[in-house]
Amino acid sequence: MALFYVEGLPIGWIAIMLAVLASMGGFIFGYDTGQISDILLMEDFRIRFANYCGTPGDASTCSFTVVREGLIVALLSIGTLAGALIGAPVADWLGRRYAMTVECGVFMVGVLIQITAFHSWVQFAIGRLISGLGVGSLSAAVPMYQAETAPPQIRGTLTATYQLFITFGILVAYCISIGAREIGGSGSWRTVVGIGLAWPLILGIGILFMPESPRWLIAHGRHDDARRSIARTRGVPIEEADHHRFVHRELEEMQSAIEFESKEKVGWVECFNPRRKSLYRTLLCMTLQMFQQLTGANYFFYYGATIFQSVGISDSFVTQIILGAVNFVCTFGGMYVMERFGRRYPLIIGGVWQSIWLFVFAAAGTARDPTTDKGIGKLMIVSACLFIFGYAMTWAPGIWILIGETFPTRTRARQAALATASNWLWNFLLAFFTPFITKAIGYRYGFIFAACNLTGAVIVYFFLYESSDLSLESVDMMYCDPTCKPWTSRTWAPEGFSSRKELVEQSRAAEAHKPLEAGGGEESRYEHHAAEKTV
Repeated sequence: MALFYVEGLPIGWIAIMLAVLASMGGFIFGYDTGQISDILLMEDFRIRFANYCGTPGDASTCSFTVVREGLIVALLSIGTLAGALIGAPVADWLGRRYAMTVECGVFMVGVLIQITAFHSWVQFAIGRLISGLGVGSLSAAVPMYQAETAPPQIRGTLTATYQLFITFGILVAYCISIGAREIGGSGSWRTVVGIGLAWPLILGIGILFMPESPRWLIAHGRHDDARRSIARTRGVPIEEADHHRFVHRELEEMQSAIEFESKEKVGWVECFNPRRKSLYRTLLCMTLQMFQQLTGANYFFYYGATIFQSVGISDSFVTQIILGAVNFVCTFGGMYVMERFGRRYPLIIGGVWQSIWLFVFAAAGTARDPTTDKGIGKLMIVSACLFIFGYAMTWAPGIWILIGETFPTRTRARQAALATASNWLWNFLLAFFTPFITKAIGYRYGFIFAACNLTGAVIVYFFLYESSDLSLESVDMMYCDPTCKPWTSRTWAPEGFSSRKELVEQSRAAEAHKPLEAGGGEESRYEHHAAEKTV
């Protein structure tokens, strides 16, 4: 039976479980990101893996070189970069669920390598590299599985839920770290890393009880299994699936789309074809993913404990928890903001807001010594929290939503993989080079991030089209319409519609299987428009 109805269409409890379980892929990444900042400060970890200890056994005299610290943190990102590129092909080969299970296994192998390290920092770093392969592959497979399996009415929210679980994982890592630091010896950091085995077990085993992507099943000729998969997410009894109108219609739409796509086989080169703005969209989303990293958020997530220790905070672990809590709670607001106000306005305003508080953070740390001026230290913490507030409400969920809705169907998997790889590449560059940069220019690093946030806002204004309230087909039409510009795209509607509001109303009527007004539906107009615009 249906759990509830959205826009008149049934949603089953399986769809909710699917959302929670699949988003555990984001939780795994968030947990692995959040733990390393605190682990670098744990006494036993420093004694075992630091380059130099003035007094053997005294952690206060132990220090890492910037190269070793950067590699320990950043090798995870190299693994995620490679994993993001291979994640889509693996999911096509094994199926979405089995691919996620295998990727969880890869992550667990990496964790085991880390917790069995005794005095070799290289072994620990290699473990993070292997874990990164699993995380990166999951970052490609999970959103794809969610988009293909979830009912259309909750698809957008599910994409933002992936980011929500990333923030939740970061917060949980901070909380576990503050408790584990009191454990004697290597148990402090091994506990934090070892608990990471639990999350892939939940995802890897739990996802096997969820339905496979009906789209993947149809592509492999398993139509009966696809019908049952749709029925489960809709809350429709299996015995009624053969004759249920919702199930029958969705199955037919998927079959038609896959038959069309099978005639349009494309490779990676098509992602860089200027025709139909494919190259434009590839470069745009790769750039936006780059600037999501250049906002400076991971500067605080990777090195936050070290940063706040340096400004004279007696317990930097607690400050990390505060930042993590702000990040997690505000992401709920971000899910609302991105749906209510569209994509462009929140990203532009968020970029300006984030820039302001990073400027305050950098100026305060540069003007006065925060280790001797407690007021400056507190100001820096407040400005960091206000920066995270803006980031979690705008750029954190917004960019991932855009990755799912900007590309045309025939190249979506490859273009999304390229955009995600861009994110991981810049994640690595920032994680590795941040120790070098902060050593050279200190808190003036914040000025660089402030400038990047402003640049990101400008790029959004001049190049990003407003895609909220549009079907994926309409988004493709909008990008290909030569009369539409990014700054006028908020009011754009396909030919035959007087406004975007009319388009939204007729789209909802079509989803609810209500009669449309004369003149045809959006689908027929899309086909007509595509025929006109295709060169």
